[in-house]
Amino acid sequence: MKLIIQIPSYNEEKTLPETILGLPRSIPGIDRIEILVIDDGSTDATTQKAEELGVDHIIKIPRNTGLANAFVLGLETGLRKGADIIVNTDADNQYRGDDIQELIKPILAGKADIVVGDRGIANLPAFPWTKRILQRFGSWVIQMASGVRTPDATSGFRALTRQAALRTIVLGNYSYTLETLIHAGARKMIVEYVPVHTNPQKRPSRLMKNLSHYLAHSTTTLIRAYTIYRPLRVFTFFGAVFLAGGLLLGARYLHFYFNGQGAGHIQSVILAAVLLLIGFQVLLIGLLADLIVSNRKILEEILFRIKRVEYDKNLDDQDE
Repeated sequence: MKLIIQIPSYNEEKTLPETILGLPRSIPGIDRIEILVIDDGSTDATTQKAEELGVDHIIKIPRNTGLANAFVLGLETGLRKGADIIVNTDADNQYRGDDIQELIKPILAGKADIVVGDRGIANLPAFPWTKRILQRFGSWVIQMASGVRTPDATSGFRALTRQAALRTIVLGNYSYTLETLIHAGARKMIVEYVPVHTNPQKRPSRLMKNLSHYLAHSTTTLIRAYTIYRPLRVFTFFGAVFLAGGLLLGARYLHFYFNGQGAGHIQSVILAAVLLLIGFQVLLIGLLADLIVSNRKILEEILFRIKRVEYDKNLDDQDE
């Protein structure tokens, strides 16, 4: 059983050594632990620090491409290197390496496909109260969207089985945390949460430049991901809004018409017709999008099988 701990990094030469030195070298039930650093276009000595610390695998991306891309590249590399379990942690030493043993326990027991570290964000002193409230609200929204219990949606400290990693798809460039949970819920993966500890914050978050920046990107990611995996619900909601508006205006006109005042409210008929037409069109778009989702599921299954064959063949070639 091989565990690969991946660490997406961007200009982390100061924090990376402490992060790597805090990682476990042996865990019961794991035969081999390897460390993978993904240097996402750093302009400092992140790669050199990783080399000095004897990291097993280092990927150097020529330019900064974003956390989501670094995360996916780490998964792909971990799969090629034969990982049975992949753990993702942050390079800023936010999470404690000692908790990895607890993080992978549900996977070793066969009880989960993905395990996420729950930081207890409601009581996390490192977060300002505004961020704690937003995190809790965001986690609730993700729980409603994914159908998965989600106490801490934005935690990047997570473990994935090989099968879950093969099935994980990230389309956004900003972050992977929200989208992957919605994807996991849509694909009926078992997601568990375990309590984890955090270290004192060393620097401000680079992902959350300010509140408006965080809200804009997170909201966009959430809406896009939910629309991709649950389009019928989204389009039915908006279609129902337009239909309701059209029916109300139509009922309003009929009220005036039967009271002998219809001549002065012809604009209500026109607007009602427009809203009803839009409503039906939105519903039809929702049905079409739902058919596309069915096709997407087939394509994802094909992609999963191709990736599995490719990575297994790569392992066979390495053994030879």
